[in-house]
Amino acid sequence: MERIKSLKIALFPLLALWAVEIVNLILNHSLVQWGILPRQLSGLIGIPLSPWIHGDLYHALSNSLPLLILGIAVALDGRKHFIRLTAFVTLVGGAMIWLIGRSAYHIGASSLVFGFFGYLLAKGMFHRDFRSIAIALAVIFFYGGLVYGLLPLASHISFEGHFFGMAAGAVYAYLTRRREDSKS
Repeated sequence: MERIKSLKIALFPLLALWAVEIVNLILNHSLVQWGILPRQLSGLIGIPLSPWIHGDLYHALSNSLPLLILGIAVALDGRKHFIRLTAFVTLVGGAMIWLIGRSAYHIGASSLVFGFFGYLLAKGMFHRDFRSIAIALAVIFFYGGLVYGLLPLASHISFEGHFFGMAAGAVYAYLTRRREDSKS
């Protein structure tokens, strides 16, 4: 029963994405201005808001399935862990985009998708338990193509969001690794 409650939390980002997308559709996608605008004081508000704002319906749709699937894989570690990772990726990844990103609005849940992706891969390396390694291998098999999103292939895609989301997820995996008891 606790596992089912933990998995339900993975629906929250998807529901938030679509609630904001519906409002954004009604407002003719004017919420884009609430994204991260690097090195502009007004762009700071975008750090917590940007994962939920999308440029169009296709953008929201393309992030939905990987956000849910990778979110479920993360939620297997529990609700508190899921919430902490989501907040860490959103805030740390977003802050890095604000500090270093191109001067354009950065929006979309792909920073979270890449954050979950980076976390699950790094968790397999740092935690070294069977389940973490198995999930990391499954993630590579099904979502390994995401690494192409780290390349600046299209000017309208925030590869910075992809990169810093993935980096934040990997850092979180490192910070939460189990430390071996040292022998005296």
